Amino acid sequence: MSGLTAVPARAGAGSAGGARPAALVLPGGGYGRQADHEAEPVAEWLAALGIHAFVLRYRVAPDRHPAPLQDAKEAMLHIRGGSHGLAVDPQRVGVLGFSAGGHLAATLSTAVATGRERFDVPGAVPDLTVLCYPVVSYTTSVHQGSMDNLLGDAPSSDILAELSAERRVTAATPPAFIWHTADDDAVHVSHSLGYAGALMGTGVPAELHVFPHGRHGLGLAAGEPGPDQWTRLCAAWLARAGWTSPWIPAGRRDQV
Repeated sequence: MSGLTAVPARAGAGSAGGARPAALVLPGGGYGRQADHEAEPVAEWLAALGIHAFVLRYRVAPDRHPAPLQDAKEAMLHIRGGSHGLAVDPQRVGVLGFSAGGHLAATLSTAVATGRERFDVPGAVPDLTVLCYPVVSYTTSVHQGSMDNLLGDAPSSDILAELSAERRVTAATPPAFIWHTADDDAVHVSHSLGYAGALMGTGVPAELHVFPHGRHGLGLAAGEPGPDQWTRLCAAWLARAGWTSPWIPAGRRDQV
């Protein structure tokens, strides 16, 4: 596993005491790098909601699949295991991913195998998923850069289908909050539409927000009309799921 950084929940945020939910944050970067603005700032926002956040610097090119997925699964198991010293509720461990990190989050959520038994276990699957302008499919509206970095030249049709998360959704896939912009010119909005549609088609709860305008890679999207609502909407979704306390003032839910 590559670097994993913990950002503890802030005192006074969320539940009054005891074990808290946790989230694994997976920044984007096309499986070639990691975007800093989608990493620690996002973890700080989650910590302000009362959620322990863990930022994973997973392996990227020249490392190939399944290296990033192994890192993500190992991180999930580490978070549930508790050896980090934070009081984490092992029944409430989620994942939040951006762009290619969203692809990693979606493959984690749909239990794509790594081929290593110690990682391919139920505990490596998150309890809920947040996807921000994610790459999802490697068979439709493909994001060529992330596919090349993850799989190299001429990947087989079988592995492309295996890593298209919308094809792997089942009734056991965790609920998801998803957002995208309609005019994203890097990762087509169809990725989010396809994953949300697959969830809804199998009866898994999903909340999807498509904002009319906004460039790719907005992160927390502060000051971006439309997309700047996503943190507030996501915080409300997490509260309805019982992951944050309803009494947290709304103004604190969407502030870092």
